[in-house]
Amino acid sequence: MRSLYASLAAVLLSAPAFAQAPIKTLPYPQTKKVDTVTTYFGTKVADPYRWLENDQAPDTKNWVQEENKVTQNYLAQIPFRDAVRKRLETLWNYEKFGAPFKEGKYTYFSKNTGLQSQSVVYRQVGATGTPEVFLDPNTFSKDGTTSLAGLNFTKDGSLAAYQISEGGSDWRKVIVLRTADKTIVGDTLKDVKFSGTAWKGNDGFYYSSYDKPKAGSQLAGKTQIHKLMYHKLGTPQSTDKLVFGGDKTPRRYINGSVTEDQRFLVISARNTTTGNELYIQDLSKPNSPIVTVVDNEKTINDVVDNVGSKLYIFTNLSAPNNRVVTVDAGNPKPASWKTLIPETKNVLEVSTAGGKIFAQYLKDATSLIEQYNMAGKKERDIALPALGTASGFNGKKEEKETYYTFTSYIYPPTIFKYDIASGKSTVWKKAGVQFDPTKFESKQVFYNSKDGTRIPMIITYKKGMVLNGKNPTLLYAYGGFNVSVTPGFNPANIVLLENGGIYAVPNLRGGGEYGEKWHLAGTKLQKQNVFDDFIAAAEYLKANKYTDTDHLALSGGSNGGLLVGATMAQRPDLAKVAFPAVGVMDMLRYNQFTAGAGWAFDYGTAQDSKEMFDYLYKYSPYHALKPASYPATMVTTADHDDRVVPAHSFKFASRLQEAQKGNAPVLIRVETKAGHGAGRSTAQVISELTDKWSFMFQNMGVTPYQNN
Repeated sequence: MRSLYASLAAVLLSAPAFAQAPIKTLPYPQTKKVDTVTTYFGTKVADPYRWLENDQAPDTKNWVQEENKVTQNYLAQIPFRDAVRKRLETLWNYEKFGAPFKEGKYTYFSKNTGLQSQSVVYRQVGATGTPEVFLDPNTFSKDGTTSLAGLNFTKDGSLAAYQISEGGSDWRKVIVLRTADKTIVGDTLKDVKFSGTAWKGNDGFYYSSYDKPKAGSQLAGKTQIHKLMYHKLGTPQSTDKLVFGGDKTPRRYINGSVTEDQRFLVISARNTTTGNELYIQDLSKPNSPIVTVVDNEKTINDVVDNVGSKLYIFTNLSAPNNRVVTVDAGNPKPASWKTLIPETKNVLEVSTAGGKIFAQYLKDATSLIEQYNMAGKKERDIALPALGTASGFNGKKEEKETYYTFTSYIYPPTIFKYDIASGKSTVWKKAGVQFDPTKFESKQVFYNSKDGTRIPMIITYKKGMVLNGKNPTLLYAYGGFNVSVTPGFNPANIVLLENGGIYAVPNLRGGGEYGEKWHLAGTKLQKQNVFDDFIAAAEYLKANKYTDTDHLALSGGSNGGLLVGATMAQRPDLAKVAFPAVGVMDMLRYNQFTAGAGWAFDYGTAQDSKEMFDYLYKYSPYHALKPASYPATMVTTADHDDRVVPAHSFKFASRLQEAQKGNAPVLIRVETKAGHGAGRSTAQVISELTDKWSFMFQNMGVTPYQNN
């Protein structure tokens, strides 16, 4: 959930608090209530706003329009909102590149000239060829809301399958191009979801999807049974062959990939977001069976490479911090695995390029990179520019070089070309941003949570900032699904930093920063640990005079939106401002929508047991709200979010408006033609950030850009 751009010009200001004219909020819509009650293990739970779950109904659409009217009326009254918008547009307006990759005779890369809605895919022959446009997603729709959502090539690079997302939806279309002349091959595939495209030679490819929900519930309808399909070029999608899944082997998430040498189809199957079964099929032998490698979902397993019949498997089986093992495909069960790169105290991820294995370790949420040969012998440590995040190190076996991107909270993203033989890194593209890292500081601290657990947090601010307890501060976190939040440069945060603010990111339990044990410590009946970690981060910032309650904002999206919502319900006095974005707010019914049932590994469900129901019911943001003085809150969601459906935010905002006893505003901002976050146009991103910063500064009594 990080974006990587920034710029800084003009005078850096430390903005003091100023008396501001109060903003008059329009009356909130009179949201109707219904007598809907569900009984869980003998407990009757009222759900008065359940009607808002029907996001296609006319009365729901009318409610959204009325709420957006209140929100936009409030935001329009903020006197410095236009200055914030102009500054963000300036910050964003520079060239941004994606790391190159080679397919056939071409080197491909992405580029955005600055304020383009979507980045464009270019290609060139060799290192010095003239770049030409290969795919321009800005031509997919007039308003820039249709995005490129995937791109995969045949082994020889002659064909490419690309996915498009319309309005941010997880439902995709797949289009095949002949790369030589960019002509379309065959028909467009429809209703593809949570899928890659894995080519089998040049004849066709594997992809995954569900049966489309019935009309009227395409975005919110439950998606349960995934199917791995094979599409042969030149044939109708209706004749595609089911390879795995469906009614015979029902799984919620299925992914198929093909090894670089085209020998093996690798199938990962699972019902939750953590752990997977693993299967292989030898494509070199006609009609060969699908062979089980791992027959349960207790661990994470993936084939990362092969040399002939020798498989290289990444796993956390008997290694919570992960390891790499090898095994012969003829007898691939775990009993035959041999450790190649053992588990260490630091969490491991791996990639391959040039016949080498790149071990990408996390040490306190920052990158350490080591290079190994295919025999498991360490060849070198790879020197990085500073403490931060390195990503990439991917490539084909014959490549002599690979690329990686390095960034941190104060290091603009820089793409390096890495010579695999010598270990030398050279800059390929440096962010063309007017930002001086020497004027800012980003330091890591450690604090104790409620139960004494040591939690890391990185705090970023302008050098020379006075710790007077009055600095406007945004506390952002995620804390779930084994996701590691690592340092990344974000142009949006410059608006905060150059106005005397602080950006603080703790690495909460539930994430993956310290391996599976850290993840499990924030799941199911341990989920309260995540909220405690977040609350303790806020208290640390206050105790150490970085900020105070009146200058603190809480922010998080998706599972992080749940985090903010639950924290608000438990500690309405903790912060001045709250931004729960696309959050999972109804913990009793989240598993009834789209692929939500797959989140049960982290959350548990209200149907599991009375103990699990009681636990969820207690912290569920929608249910836990009671009459109190809550922070100034701007809930954000989008009409095409078919992952965390907008009903979560609709219901939470309705109840929060009802429960608010203080004077702080409670607004909901519903983006149109947008989804869970990915693929939004640049204009949509800047518009939301403008509203977010303006709302925060207004409610903290801070006037940004007062000299502009």
